[in-house]
Amino acid sequence: MTKATLTYYSLLAVPLAILGLPLYIYLPTFYAKDVGIDMAIVGGTLFLARLFDVFLDPYLGYLSDKSKQIFNSRKPLVLVGAILLTISFYLLINPNEEYANLWLFTFSFIVYIAWSMVNIPYLTWSAEITSNYHFKTKLNSVREIGTIIGVLIALLLPFLFSISNNTKEVLDLLFVVFLILFTYFTIVSLLKIKTVTTKDSEDFKISYLKTIYKELPKIKTLQVGYFFNNLANAIPATLFLLFVEFVIRKPDSSGLLLILYFLSGVLALPVWTAISKKISKKRVWIYSIILASSAFIFVPFLDENSFIPFLIICVVSGFSLGADLAFPTSIHSDLTQKAEEIKSNCSGLLFGLWAMITKLSLALSVAISFGILGLFDFDKINPSENSILILALLYGFAPVILKVIAVFFINKYKEDKQ
Repeated sequence: MTKATLTYYSLLAVPLAILGLPLYIYLPTFYAKDVGIDMAIVGGTLFLARLFDVFLDPYLGYLSDKSKQIFNSRKPLVLVGAILLTISFYLLINPNEEYANLWLFTFSFIVYIAWSMVNIPYLTWSAEITSNYHFKTKLNSVREIGTIIGVLIALLLPFLFSISNNTKEVLDLLFVVFLILFTYFTIVSLLKIKTVTTKDSEDFKISYLKTIYKELPKIKTLQVGYFFNNLANAIPATLFLLFVEFVIRKPDSSGLLLILYFLSGVLALPVWTAISKKISKKRVWIYSIILASSAFIFVPFLDENSFIPFLIICVVSGFSLGADLAFPTSIHSDLTQKAEEIKSNCSGLLFGLWAMITKLSLALSVAISFGILGLFDFDKINPSENSILILALLYGFAPVILKVIAVFFINKYKEDKQ
């Protein structure tokens, strides 16, 4: 495990994160406020696009395994996905307003599929570059550091170019930066990343997964805990801009708050990694969840005079971010290697399921958040006090409840420290 290997593996995470921020934070607000689609319809459309896409991820994971079988590499799937992702992302942020609803559904659906074609093999590499317990933690940690760096780039650039208040200009700028970095880093990754290869593979069957779950049931426990925790993270991410604008009443500070949040995650991740060597990945993950929940429990009590308390909450919850991103996938990589002993060349399929869980939680977050706000007649121009209260409860209280449920399942997972 050389520094070069760690560096090459981290690179692709940067542009993927630059893409991720527009999709999860800017895109719903852009289509609701700029394009003019009703908020509940935006939430429902994105949810349907995710729902149709989400169940394709296991099959894309299987295609990743077949690519490895046929070409002795997962890289051909990454290349096709990269081309498709670039084209569909451009079309998604440049809608034909006459067919805005159909446009949003179609190209968000294609973006999600293309993203999986790149991301599933990319995640799977963490289980194929090394079999060492702590080295996998390093790989997943540097990937998430790359993710956070990409997010910070996406947050800082709109302010450097003084366009942070224009969502369309922000999306256009981020696409250009994404295009440049994604093209270069994809080429570097395809040329430099080396993995353990084998051409052994089995045809996909339903019993394929049943056998793995039966002989390695802790995978299911981990996946359920990950789903609830990811849903808890996705809801405030979806509502962040609205919360800062209508509760904290400082929309111009959203960039600063996000930068401090993600920067805290970068600074804290090496500390979490060092702690994990003394206890375990699972315990570190749980501690990070408890830390974030302890901060977020105060969010529903904030108002327009609470900027400093909210800033502190962003920093404290940011400390948990790195662990919350890196350790679940690192644990999953450990289990994937154990599953390989049960069914050969199943890593892509299992990471396809992992991506499916991630997308499902993100889809539900948009549907739940925008759907409930729509039911309570949340007015994007002049919301009522009751609808603002609902926004605060969704942003601050719901994630804490979901994280409590997540800890229950994660704690049931029995980790074999190696």
